[in-house]
Amino acid sequence: MIQTRTFLLFAFVFFVFCFVIVFGQTTSPETNCTIKSNTTCEECLMIVSCLWCISSQKCIDYPVKSILPSHSVCPLSEARWGVCWMNFQTLIITISVIVGVIIIAIFVCCFCCCKCENIGSKRSDVRMERQGHLRKFRQEERKAEMRQRHEEMRLKYGLKKDNQYSRFENS
Repeated sequence: MIQTRTFLLFAFVFFVFCFVIVFGQTTSPETNCTIKSNTTCEECLMIVSCLWCISSQKCIDYPVKSILPSHSVCPLSEARWGVCWMNFQTLIITISVIVGVIIIAIFVCCFCCCKCENIGSKRSDVRMERQGHLRKFRQEERKAEMRQRHEEMRLKYGLKKDNQYSRFENS
């Protein structure tokens, strides 16, 4: 349980860290992405809100209203955002795969933690059952020993009768 909490805390800190790195940079009000057109990709992407299109060599404002830039603005395979060496399509696929793997890992960890807890309780149940059988066996042995001693006492004092249900007679 502690490991799961630690993992979730680590994952949360990691996502916050990535979010701050990617979206934390702000642009100054006087910067405009169209000013960086016909320059280099690196200069364009210094401003986080800019998108570089290789085919048209234009630096454009990222279309914030739509999550993905439309094909008319710039094809995804030609668009660069954040880094120049990776196209936007590859970036989206990579981030999706990483997020999917992290979500699956969280579910697997939660499942394993729950499964391990159940296995532990099953083990303790088996152990308790075994101890209960052992106690019952010891109790039966003690009862048998007590019966044996009682029989010996009856024999010693002559109280043993052939018929247990016959009345005692004063002799």
